[in-house]
Amino acid sequence: MKSTLDDHAVDAWSGLKICHGFLGREGGVSQGPYASWNFSYLAGDSPRAVQANWQRLQAGFPPRVEFVQVHQVHGNRVHLVDADSRGVTAVADGMVTAVPNMILGILTADCVPILLIDEQAKVAGALHAGWRGVMANIATAGVSAMVSIGAQPQRIRAALGPAIGACCFEVDIELARRFEAEIAEAGRHVYRANRRKAFMDLKGLVRDQLMRAGLGADSIMNIAVCTRCSSGRYFSRRSANGGTTGLQLSFIGIQE
Repeated sequence: MKSTLDDHAVDAWSGLKICHGFLGREGGVSQGPYASWNFSYLAGDSPRAVQANWQRLQAGFPPRVEFVQVHQVHGNRVHLVDADSRGVTAVADGMVTAVPNMILGILTADCVPILLIDEQAKVAGALHAGWRGVMANIATAGVSAMVSIGAQPQRIRAALGPAIGACCFEVDIELARRFEAEIAEAGRHVYRANRRKAFMDLKGLVRDQLMRAGLGADSIMNIAVCTRCSSGRYFSRRSANGGTTGLQLSFIGIQE
């Protein structure tokens, strides 16, 4: 991380030579429900404000650093970012790269941002995991994509960023039953409120999936912040009752 962003980002691995962070909603120029560091051009915010927010972020990094994004669709496709990816926006919910100075950026407002790194192989990954992505097991898809370019699961570290917590992620009982039927041991992360509703722990589900993909339990860090409970610091669609809100950025890469 660069020092100019220290007041606005949460690091997962202090001291490691990884360019990464989980940004909150404060620090930009957007107004209204997008206040103030919204990074999405698709949320309805002023394009000029979003551009200024990106410029403010980029100013904290050397010119050679390039931020890469995908068009997120709540699936499990993971895009390989290589030297030919400049200027290309793929449809996917994850990215992996072994190219230095390519910084992978994921946008969220309650979904789980997952940052992955194999320092030895110099391979990074970033995943967007909403409930549909968790159901589709994007965590395993991300680990597999990293392995395909030289990473090893037992070396990969993961950080789960600010996202809606089990305290606030209420779903219909039918969806909870789908998770229990389709995902191994999902019942450990489903808490029934009554006959019609249940609460689910998305991060608990993601953690299980990462461990089944080969990561060690000690290699998975959870930034224990609920975006709905902390909606003054982080964008949250649930806090906005499904209405208009901005999206915050989580990012990772190898900076040289």
